[in-house]
Amino acid sequence: MSYSIDLSGRVAFVTGASSGLGAQFARTLSHAGAGVVLAARRIERLKTLRAELESEGGDAHVVELDVTDPDSIKSAVAHAETEMGTIDILVNNSGVSTTQKLVDVTPEDYDYVMDTNTRGAFFVAQEVAKRMIARSRGAAPGTFTGGRIVNVASMAGLKVLSQIGVYAMSKAAVIHMTRAMALEWGKFGINVNALCPGYIDTEINHHHWQTEAGQKLISMLPRKRVGEPKDLDVALMMLCANESRFINGAVLSADDGFGA
Repeated sequence: MSYSIDLSGRVAFVTGASSGLGAQFARTLSHAGAGVVLAARRIERLKTLRAELESEGGDAHVVELDVTDPDSIKSAVAHAETEMGTIDILVNNSGVSTTQKLVDVTPEDYDYVMDTNTRGAFFVAQEVAKRMIARSRGAAPGTFTGGRIVNVASMAGLKVLSQIGVYAMSKAAVIHMTRAMALEWGKFGINVNALCPGYIDTEINHHHWQTEAGQKLISMLPRKRVGEPKDLDVALMMLCANESRFINGAVLSADDGFGA
């Protein structure tokens, strides 16, 4: 028996889509049939990804987004819905980190991480949810309402790691934020879940895995390996599927057993 997840007719808004996990999430959703809104600050990289998706028969649109700016969030979401239609899926992926001991964290470092990972994620989800709620309240009986929100947290939000304490704190907040959103918005047909990736090899950290420190870290992992962005595809698709209506407030680890 085979099982296929079809997102045809759905619109997905992906933040942090210019590279790494965000770009892979956008590809995965596009391949499943969703129209994809690519949102980030690096517009030229988004345009390159849009061309790639369109060459494969997908439907994609680019919007500039700075998640630390509430006006930018409102503008990006409004523009996305004008161009692509109502948003059915949000992949709340934008994130940053610093590497340092807690005693060395400056107020600027703290705000840099928290403003993007926690505050930014909250207000992006809020803006999209407002529109989903309005659609749910005004919908005719039997029509599709609600939607799917996937907040990309981290296994660091579940298991504190040295040198990235503020990042871990920010992602722990995202996990609790997810549960709060699931509780309040579930009655409108909005399912909010958190995806917690483990160590994934992306262009941002690729060089690190070749260093002595990176190799040492790999040796400490349960299966002595780091993941690839595509290793998260199945988890993402499950949380975004139309059929996942009974999965709400879940915190899904995809970390190859590191947090066990």
